[in-house]
This record gives sequence, structure tokens and C-alpha cells, in this order.
Amino acid sequence: LLLGVSGTSIEKNITLDSATRIELSCRLDNKYSHLKSLQVIWKRGNETIRHINKTENSWSIQLRILDNSNLGSYSCTLKGEEISALFHLQVPTIEGKEKPIVSYEGDTAVMICKSFGYTPVAWTWYVTNGSEQIAINDSLLADKYAINRISANVTHLKILKLTKEDNGVYWCEAAFELGKSKGKLSLKVLSFMVPLKPFLAIVAEAIILVTIVFLCEIYSKKKEKRAVEVWILTSLSYSKSEESNGLENSSTRHRKI
Repeated sequence: LLLGVSGTSIEKNITLDSATRIELSCRLDNKYSHLKSLQVIWKRGNETIRHINKTENSWSIQLRILDNSNLGSYSCTLKGEEISALFHLQVPTIEGKEKPIVSYEGDTAVMICKSFGYTPVAWTWYVTNGSEQIAINDSLLADKYAINRISANVTHLKILKLTKEDNGVYWCEAAFELGKSKGKLSLKVLSFMVPLKPFLAIVAEAIILVTIVFLCEIYSKKKEKRAVEVWILTSLSYSKSEESNGLENSSTRHRKI
């Protein structure tokens, strides 16, 4: 439906998995129903499509979609009004997982891809190596990979005995009659030391704190010991001074007599 607002464009995605006939139609909003001699141009990409079926304020094209060369973007534009609609003909999209899958060294990671409402002819898994996508052959690498088609629309990839080298991007590819579609997944493999780091940090802080307290205790005891020694020395010195003064006084008195 062309809404009749100049400069606007309406977009619609159309999903196709097998060969078919379809009709794309653009109908002008009733706001423009009184206008005569309106002209609509249909295009596939930049190529004009001439065979147009027209009824009252409605324009349509019929297409035979036999392979992926017939897919792409088709548009209808109301000439002189800058009003258009865009149809994207595409194969079904594959649902992967946006967030990375996180696992640990030595564990098993399971990746899942789904195709909703459409059944692929076949599934293929790939691992990214630099700029290349390398197909995973689980029959040759049975000790590392296991690929299972859980149902017609779901596939699983198991990666066994994870190592740091398994980090990276993986792709699942669904093959349909009209073409192929891919889903992207990421895997992050962590060392077992990673979850221990916060605990080790806490232990280190506790050890440092205990060490500081212990040193403070030692320092405090040494300080107390020194204070006692100083007090004893002072007391002894004072006692000797008293004794000395006593002797002097006694001697003085004796002389006076």
C-alpha cells in the first residue's frame, strides 16, 4: 500500500525457500484515488520491468522464481510523486546466537542453529581461519567435532576437549532450493584460572592485611619492650643518683660534727 506521502518508501521482506510463482502488487492510498493517468515504474535493482498488470490505482507484476538469480530487491515508484515500495525477495534467515558462547578448557561446547518455518535441504558447519571459512568434516575429526541434525530445522555442532585454539567465529549454513543462508556464532574458551582470579586476589589481599597486622604487632611489642628497658634504666639511674646524694649528705653531716 502506497500511503501517498511524498518522499516516503515502504519496505517488505518476502521469504522464499523453493521455486514458485509470486505476484507483487502496489496499491495507491485512497487519498490519490481521484487522480488520473498515474504511472508506476517497476524495477529490479536498476533494471526497469515493463510487463505491468494494472487495475484501478493498483499495479502488479508476476514473477517466476526458479533460482537465486531471481531473488533480490524489486521496487514500484509512483512517477512524479517520489512515493515507492521496496520488496526484498530472500531465502530464509538462520538464527545463530548474538552473544558469544563461553566455556572452559577441556569442556565441550554445543552450538545450535535453527531455521524457523522452512526446512533446509542440508546443513554445513564452518570454522573461521583468518579470512577463510573452512568446512568442518566431523567424520574425519570425530575426536574433535560431532554434528547432529536434531530435527529437520535444527542442527548442533559439538566441539570436544576445548583448547584456546578453538576460540573464534563459527558459521552454520543452510542450503535451500533457492540458495544458501548463514548464521554466525562466536566461541570464547577460558582458562580455569580465570574464575579463580577474583578469589586469588581476595586471598592475596587477606595475606597482605594479615602480614601488615603481624608486623604492626611486632613493632608494637618492640616499642613496648624498648619503653620498659628505658624505664628500668631510668629507674636504676635515679636510684643510683639517690644513693649518691645520700652518701654525700651523710658525709657532710659527719664533718660538721
